[in-house]
Amino acid sequence: MKTLVQCDFDGTITREDISFLLLDEFATDNWRRVLDDYRENRIPIGLFNARAFAMVKADEPTLVEFVRRKAEIRPGFDELLAFCRRSSFRLVIVSNGLDFYINTILRDIGAADIEVFAARTRFSPAGIEPRYIGPDGDHLQDSFKEGYTRLFLSQGYRVIYVGNGRSDVSPARLAHRVFATSEMLECCQKMNISCTPFTDLCDVVMGLETAPVGQVETTQQPIS
Repeated sequence: MKTLVQCDFDGTITREDISFLLLDEFATDNWRRVLDDYRENRIPIGLFNARAFAMVKADEPTLVEFVRRKAEIRPGFDELLAFCRRSSFRLVIVSNGLDFYINTILRDIGAADIEVFAARTRFSPAGIEPRYIGPDGDHLQDSFKEGYTRLFLSQGYRVIYVGNGRSDVSPARLAHRVFATSEMLECCQKMNISCTPFTDLCDVVMGLETAPVGQVETTQQPIS
């Protein structure tokens, strides 16, 4: 069976959430009140990002320069990329983050060829407008990551999921193998979702080398 590694970006490939760094630096109002609404399940992720990034009036060059100064890659990313290439695994990034800074960071580290599915960014004096476009071309407010996981499964892939946040839990339920850290790990443990903890991405490589995906318990749920 062909294999795909679906990897989150903010807090997974990077050490910190780049979108939060941008909002802390450039938002013109208290964006964390909107974050509280999202964390309390009062609004979906798409609406959170729309409201929060509307507070960012800085232009793209200013934001790109900030990202280049602040972004730190989690150790082991080069090793994970090399492992996927020699194993003929398809590596894709599916992120609730914004495409402009994800693509900037990947270009800067020589990984611009990785497929990226993220919020499409429109800049204007009124603020940033992020739009999540799902596999069917629909504008989504929620379940963006899950939509792509379902697409990859429908294409016949065995999916390995790597993530760190609460928005990674739902798509991880569909995957055949899960690697989790931070808030995602806590959620998986509370919800009895089978996963392998990681600290850096070399842990993911080691996990796949020592226990190939076909030899471990699947977490996959029926696709409805």
